[in-house]
Amino acid sequence: MKIKLLFIVTFVYALGFSQQTDYVDFIKSEVKIDLRDLFEKSVHGKVTYEFEILKNVDSIFIDAKNFESIQYTLNDAFTDSLYNGKQLIVKHDFKTNTRHKIDVIFHTKPKKALYFIEFEDSQFGQQIWTQGQGKYTSNWLPSIDDMNDKIEFDLKVTYHSEYQVICNGELENQIVYPDAIEWHYNMEKPMCSYLVALAIGKYDKKVDYSKSGVPLEMYYYPKDSLKFEPTYRYTKQMFDFLEEEIGMPYPWQNYKQVPVKDFLYAGMENTGTTLFADSFVIDSIAFVDKNYVNVNAHELAHQWFGNLVTETSGTHHWLHEGFATYYALLAEKEVFGEDYFYWQLYEYAQEILEQDKAGKSTSLLDPMSSSITFYKKGCWVLHILREKVGDKAFKAAVKNYLEKHQFKNVETNDFISEVEKYSGQDLNNFKENLLISSGDKFLEDVSLLMKYRKIYEKIEIYTLDCPSGVDLLKFQKERNALKIKKLNEKVNRYTKRGLFNDLVKDSLVDRNELYSAGFQSKNIKVRQAIAQNLTEIPAELKKDYESLLEDKSYLTIEAALFNLWRNFPEDRSKYLDKTKGIIGFNDKNVRMLWLTLALITEEYQVEFKKGYFDELTSYTSSKFGFEVRQNAFQYLSQIQACGSTCKENLKQATKHHNWRFNKFAKRLLEQID
Repeated sequence: MKIKLLFIVTFVYALGFSQQTDYVDFIKSEVKIDLRDLFEKSVHGKVTYEFEILKNVDSIFIDAKNFESIQYTLNDAFTDSLYNGKQLIVKHDFKTNTRHKIDVIFHTKPKKALYFIEFEDSQFGQQIWTQGQGKYTSNWLPSIDDMNDKIEFDLKVTYHSEYQVICNGELENQIVYPDAIEWHYNMEKPMCSYLVALAIGKYDKKVDYSKSGVPLEMYYYPKDSLKFEPTYRYTKQMFDFLEEEIGMPYPWQNYKQVPVKDFLYAGMENTGTTLFADSFVIDSIAFVDKNYVNVNAHELAHQWFGNLVTETSGTHHWLHEGFATYYALLAEKEVFGEDYFYWQLYEYAQEILEQDKAGKSTSLLDPMSSSITFYKKGCWVLHILREKVGDKAFKAAVKNYLEKHQFKNVETNDFISEVEKYSGQDLNNFKENLLISSGDKFLEDVSLLMKYRKIYEKIEIYTLDCPSGVDLLKFQKERNALKIKKLNEKVNRYTKRGLFNDLVKDSLVDRNELYSAGFQSKNIKVRQAIAQNLTEIPAELKKDYESLLEDKSYLTIEAALFNLWRNFPEDRSKYLDKTKGIIGFNDKNVRMLWLTLALITEEYQVEFKKGYFDELTSYTSSKFGFEVRQNAFQYLSQIQACGSTCKENLKQATKHHNWRFNKFAKRLLEQID
């Protein structure tokens, strides 16, 4: 009999769960969890939901994936634990327009969405962080996976007293126990369950305030105090700009940003609490090549586009990513200038065109579209739309769209109808050609806009067509000569970089002439391109090439060191001595290369080789971030020196939570076994 009942309940669930928001509205949640069981890496907790019944129904469901134990008490009266491994099933004769309370007590060891992380330095102990989007918060907290149900979440988290606990909302209280602290965070407005955030670690923080008075909390590891400024550079400026540009005040109580180790993505826009990969914690030299500015602006823009107004389904995903990409680019325009803005648009266009050439173009409303489509094409569509209707109508439409649908879910037509209203234009053709279709009209509009906005900085070299009657080969060589000449003229650095990168790919260009001009340009990105492209170094360019080791760019130094070491064996010791103390990015890119070259340079510091080998091997340990480990594994494999410790760490890496890294580890393990 029990088996039949469970089958009926599961069948009802399968039929009705996707429409649960039609008959029940979860309103408020109070979460209380304890994460101190580090050995088991488990979550013990209780969550209380208040919900309203919209239609008569005999059961509701709460998502909970693979919990070890879970039970509920409904309205302080009825207790049960009907659970199918994916959902907690609450059987009751619920009546329309009634309000209820349910307490859920649970214990689980989550395999995803909440991660327990180790550090190489014991003083940092453990780190815990969450990632709900794409992984489902319901893996560690009984919650609602459907993004169409928005809930006000308040969290109380107990953890060891030497750690910081960071959650969505405002910290209202702390209860101090002998060996732990219970942190109380309050959210005032509703959000989707996938945006619930938790980060625990040993952090310091600095607080700035926006022009409108919003607290901007910026966290960092105590050891990285000197990296704080370059990491968070332009944060307040971009925050103030976006509030003004969007036209609607920031909708949450405060804005926190927290770096975490081994994060799955670059960043995640949890409501009011962005978590981002600590590989973006950088010094001033690294800022040139790998900075947090774009990710910072992108995740901030999501606080309006994605968090305040949320798509109803994946069909409308561009309303999150296209808007965040576009407004992030506008924020970068405010920081880096108009030239940067248009060059980035140009580069986005090239990615879109390459995707089209590969036959992979899809509609912007296809939920299975690529990131290039959702992010880059979505950004371009907004740029085209703004050009079409004008700044005033576009900004008024965006503001009203956000105000009208705040804390609700939206579809594409909700936005387009606002643009039609404020512009007075019929946008049916626009929708058909740029949103629904994946065809040529979009590419045509992009091409026209690039010319109209002079993205090529008034350099007609790119768009010149070969005049009739003129030899094509002669014309191409003359055009290339003009491009090389521009490298040493007063054009912006983005144009110089673009010119150089185009010339490097052109087989008709005189390489020595190009590289000489590149060195003379003194443009750091052009010099970086030389380091990465000029792998066979002519003797006459040796001195210029050696100067690359002085550049304030870890990418340049890494490429230049390897190429110089390979081309001039007689000077290997000199190059190693010059770069010995350079670490590079957080993934230790320069140091890893240096250790490898020091090990295989026979005559170099023989008495220290064991120490160098031990250091390189140590970086394969799980105590280091996966980027560091991957570099170490690759170098040890290349010099055929992945010994027993390395192999043991590689086996452990095959179980890492980052799928790209564990896939790499599995492939490498097969190769070296």
